[in-house]
Amino acid sequence: MIWLWISLAALLAAGGMMWLGRLPAAARPLAGAALMLGLAGYALQGSPALPGKPVAKVEEPEGFGEAIADRRQGMSGRFGPAAQWLAMSDGFARTGKTALAAQTLEKGLERYPDNVDLWVGLGNALVAHGGGVISPAAALAFDEAAKRDPAHPAPPFFAGLAMAQSGDLNGAKAVWSELLARSPDDAPWRGDLEMRLAQLRQAMGPELPSEAPRGP
Repeated sequence: MIWLWISLAALLAAGGMMWLGRLPAAARPLAGAALMLGLAGYALQGSPALPGKPVAKVEEPEGFGEAIADRRQGMSGRFGPAAQWLAMSDGFARTGKTALAAQTLEKGLERYPDNVDLWVGLGNALVAHGGGVISPAAALAFDEAAKRDPAHPAPPFFAGLAMAQSGDLNGAKAVWSELLARSPDDAPWRGDLEMRLAQLRQAMGPELPSEAPRGP
């Protein structure tokens, strides 16, 4: 039965090219040969009688080199002046329009220049636009966020994540260790931060013992 539908589709395609598309007579043999080649390839490799077998999506383990995920839970407000700008930026970022994602947050900062969440979001958007590498502009955005609220956990958290993604493991370790030291025991981000620090230390390997001072 499947071959009947395939043959009908081939005839419709040929008729569409020759009459609806007004294919020149000189090009018709070439178009017919292309259709026959496609049918021959399907006959050799196709297996229409086999049942479908959906393949489950394989979740890749998260690493420092991947794009920044949305980990603002507990670090920013879901409502307020920054929420709509962050939502629009995230929408652009999910479709690969990283430049528009950053530009959206820049527009938001024109209205709310002292909003920490928007500065952090801009830093994240610039890192994503740079392919996971922290640029001077992204570092400046994280610095501006920290200046607005030195006690806010998001600027050092995401700055450290960007450093780790860029290969600056020592810098990330220093920033995250300082953040962990001042984080309350019940902070919602503490567990994730401890996990990332452990991954970071494992990636860095064992620390080499310092060389003992030599005697006179």
